[in-house]
Amino acid sequence: MSHVVLARKYRPRSFDQMVGQEHVVQALGNALTSGRLHHAYLFTGTRGIGKTTVSRILAKSLNCTGPDGSGGVTAQPCGQCLACTEIDADRYIDYIELDAASNRSIDEIRDLIERAAYKPSVGRFKVFMIDEAHQLTKDAFNALLKTLEEPPDYLKFVLATTDPEKMLPTVLSRCLQFNLRPMPPEVVHAHLQAVLQAEGVPTDAGALRLLSRAARGSMRDALSLTDQAIAFGAGQLDEAGVRAMLGSVDRQHAARLVLALARREGAEVLSTVNELRGLGLSAAGTLEEMGALLQQMAVEQAVPGALDDTDPDTAGARQLAAEMPPDETQLLYSIVVHGRAELSLVADDYAGLTMVLLRLLAFPPAAGSPGTAGTVRAAPLQAAPREARSSAPARPVVAPPPRALPATVRPPALVQAPVQAPAVGPARPVAQVNPPTPPAQPGAAAPGAATAARKTMPAPRGGDELPPWLDDALPDEAPGAAVPSVEGDDAPGEWATPRAAATPAPAPALQVATTALGDRWAELLRPVLASGGVVALVRELALQAELVAVDTGPTGECWRLRVGRESLRTQALRDKLQAALQTATGQALQLQIEAGEAVDSLALRDAAAREAAQREAEQLIQDDPAVRALMSQFRTARIVPGSIKPISEPRTNAS
Repeated sequence: MSHVVLARKYRPRSFDQMVGQEHVVQALGNALTSGRLHHAYLFTGTRGIGKTTVSRILAKSLNCTGPDGSGGVTAQPCGQCLACTEIDADRYIDYIELDAASNRSIDEIRDLIERAAYKPSVGRFKVFMIDEAHQLTKDAFNALLKTLEEPPDYLKFVLATTDPEKMLPTVLSRCLQFNLRPMPPEVVHAHLQAVLQAEGVPTDAGALRLLSRAARGSMRDALSLTDQAIAFGAGQLDEAGVRAMLGSVDRQHAARLVLALARREGAEVLSTVNELRGLGLSAAGTLEEMGALLQQMAVEQAVPGALDDTDPDTAGARQLAAEMPPDETQLLYSIVVHGRAELSLVADDYAGLTMVLLRLLAFPPAAGSPGTAGTVRAAPLQAAPREARSSAPARPVVAPPPRALPATVRPPALVQAPVQAPAVGPARPVAQVNPPTPPAQPGAAAPGAATAARKTMPAPRGGDELPPWLDDALPDEAPGAAVPSVEGDDAPGEWATPRAAATPAPAPALQVATTALGDRWAELLRPVLASGGVVALVRELALQAELVAVDTGPTGECWRLRVGRESLRTQALRDKLQAALQTATGQALQLQIEAGEAVDSLALRDAAAREAAQREAEQLIQDDPAVRALMSQFRTARIVPGSIKPISEPRTNAS
């Protein structure tokens, strides 16, 4: 007799033998017992978790006749009648499985619909099972919709898919959906132990633990890996052999790396990585094992004693949990989990592994952690107090009620708080700009409401930064001039010194040394550019080039252009520009391009024209009488930088 693989030999034959899917078994069992049967079922979930198996058990439950042939629909098929035995043997005529991965077109679905018109040949129900249903074409789905919604009484549909997101919503709405879940390692471990006991294969707990984790929730994968491990170990399973077969990294290597990182021992990290390279162990497997270890450490740190005491890895995880602070554990876990995706981006996996692990050392260790000894920790970044940013304290000013202002002038809302505000309750600052003020001594003057309003006012932008126009000196104040202070009503005679002006000097205007040849080049090119005669890189070549000489030869004029960008000095671009200029002028001129920095190009002329227009517009606004009146009325008002734009654009290459 030929060998039968474990995944087929130990395939569940009834709902009682199903493991890890109790929620599906309970729902289907109750529906079969009460007779509340749906006409279409959809089973979703990852590979190897029992979607097809549940479909076959459901088909047996619907068609089981019992050992004596008098049974009906049941949640516990007998496994002895004709329907049960032939469905298990894949030859029951009224149970039809269709693999949509290879039979996905509308022709197969039409054939299925034609077969649905005939009643069952030997069974009670005809069951159509479509595996990987998400791979059906849209036309095939549409052809199936009507039959799927209103099938005959003797017909049941079962659809299985690993990707329900690709199913049409109209199909999902017609099916009763069950989501089969990946099985936890503990369930896989227990099932493998029972199977190996039945097979009489000697094994140890470490090998089963590795196989159950490597299955990643798939029982079929677990049984297939067990078959492979039995062959690898010549009929027995031991941890060393299974680890070598899977390429898994020993927990001791992961523990060494975590301990070295916790103690900030970079040399030990590099030594361990080199050892892994020498042993030929997987870099991705190393990060995976470290992630599992860090997960146990995080659980122990958050809920002490919550780890499974029967797991031999628990003791090491608890010991390491005391070596690393919880925040660093979370950080390192995030680094190793995301680092697995980065290994595929480098040619050397171990070099990528080294970079991923050294990433933690770039962060300063937490205070009190083992890595702080002898380590200089960078001081945390803190925003400087407002008083420390200028040579004198800021002077709050009370402004009159605001009027309607043009969009280019914006008085800050910071100074519109009333001087005396009625105290309704304890103020709760939204963003504290200044450090807390110590309690006032008896007899000292209480600060005014304007000062309190300024200290509790939320910052307009990130942190405690104020808009840039509030850091400039007032327009009608000379640096160092004394102005009255309104810190409080108790000291009307006090004076304060305003802040020094911090307005940067304007940048020098862009100057272009125009030439006669440049004028000729611009006069020729502007109509060509405006008409769209040259586009893309050819247009860019025309804009960036400078005409430096015009030579007359026997074949016509030869124009020499100077171009700074190497990517524009290609023969193909030159030929296209030459052809466009020949068409525009009607002359057989030739273009010759030389390397060099252009000083009189259309691009430079246009940039200078735009800058001149911008400066002129800004000067017009600043000289406007209405604007000057507003600036004098609202002493803290500023013209917002970048809010002034010229009304008419200067003439450019598009003109």
